[in-house]
Amino acid sequence: MRIVFLGAPGAGKGTQAQRLMAEHHMVQVSTGDLLRDAAKHGTPAGLKAKAVMDAGGLVSDDIVLELIRDRLSAPDTRKGFILDGFPRNVAQAAALEPVLAAVGQKLDAVILLDVDLDSLMKRLTGRRTCSLTGKLLNIHYSSQAELDACTKAGGTLIQRADDNEETIGKRLKVYRELTEALVPYYTKAGLLRKVDGEGAMDAVYGRLVKALDVG
Repeated sequence: MRIVFLGAPGAGKGTQAQRLMAEHHMVQVSTGDLLRDAAKHGTPAGLKAKAVMDAGGLVSDDIVLELIRDRLSAPDTRKGFILDGFPRNVAQAAALEPVLAAVGQKLDAVILLDVDLDSLMKRLTGRRTCSLTGKLLNIHYSSQAELDACTKAGGTLIQRADDNEETIGKRLKVYRELTEALVPYYTKAGLLRKVDGEGAMDAVYGRLVKALDVG
């Protein structure tokens, strides 16, 4: 299947996409990875992107779409892909359509992982990393035993600098103002499939594969 994942920061897109790819032989097409890889290997689009990034600018949609077109032309994407990080707004979604048509690909589904705003804040502000093991924990959702295992062993629970309410609030605001508009856009196209993103990861994954009908 050829899929786009939508959802606010902290909705669990990355976690669910990784499992879906592993179990159904899909390829992740991450715009961030594409930019880094193209710049590293000096492709024509990569050189353009590198010049912009080195100058501290934002890479244009035209360059990103060129990279996506090149990547989706590769044989390994024919079994299915998950487009990660693009589109982020309606203009990008519209520009993506002719690119997909040019490489003989089309979207089968757009998944919206739907999570309540309060849950998202808890997920993101509660994230901690054990300094000893690197294990990702959450002060709201991890068991007390898991949290104690880190601290009793002499470790500390570290919070990322950007996992604070102010920064996360800004990220959610950007999502609401730009990306949320993709929901009616893809609903009109008959591609949107809404998946409840609340609860345990296995339960969410079960709802996801049911929505995609991939078993």
